[in-house]
Amino acid sequence: MKLLIDSKREKVLFAEASKEIIDFLLNLLCLPLSAVIRLLNKDGMVGSIGNLYQSVENLSDTYLQPHLHKDVLLKPRAPISSQQFSALLPAIGNNSANHNAEASFYTCHNSYSCGYHVTCDNKTLCPQCLNAMSRKVTYVGKKVAEDVFPNNSGFVKEVVTYMVMDDLVIQPMSTISSITLLNKFNVIEIGALKEKVVELGMTQGVDLLKASLQSKAVLTRVFLKNNAAI
Repeated sequence: MKLLIDSKREKVLFAEASKEIIDFLLNLLCLPLSAVIRLLNKDGMVGSIGNLYQSVENLSDTYLQPHLHKDVLLKPRAPISSQQFSALLPAIGNNSANHNAEASFYTCHNSYSCGYHVTCDNKTLCPQCLNAMSRKVTYVGKKVAEDVFPNNSGFVKEVVTYMVMDDLVIQPMSTISSITLLNKFNVIEIGALKEKVVELGMTQGVDLLKASLQSKAVLTRVFLKNNAAI
């Protein structure tokens, strides 16, 4: 990702980003809250939601409904995920298991008496007997598999370069919009602008997630060390 920085104010004006970066940022919207808590470390979170997470961790199974497992709350599965997700954030436990190209379907072990309910998640409870629908069945054909696991990964197309603002506003990159933004930021001395190419890996991915919940100057906070407190 390439940053355009106002060196006088030590502020990122905007970034030039590829499809993979945009897919990662949009994936943040798919993360369940408890997954966010685990990624950011519950002890270091702002507010009290981390205490709620820890309360569930400490709660004895004796107090839970007999058909309920803690992982439903502590390790929920994101409803949508891009292939780039696992490359930029640490794995989120077993529930972030890879959705491979082969579609897997499951039914109840008592399907003859409960009816033929089918799911893609082997932890789903049967609506009739409330047991896990863990009996694997195979779908013959390609259409459903392609619909469930499409080959076109991610959320946005790769035909253009994207612009990411310091507050994570995203839009397609264009020369006109770049000039307009320089005027909006009241940039008078072009010589004060500098480019910086940054790598986005696991550490930066978690930092971006954390900063997005705490700041309106996300890119500045993550990639300019002197502004870590913004």
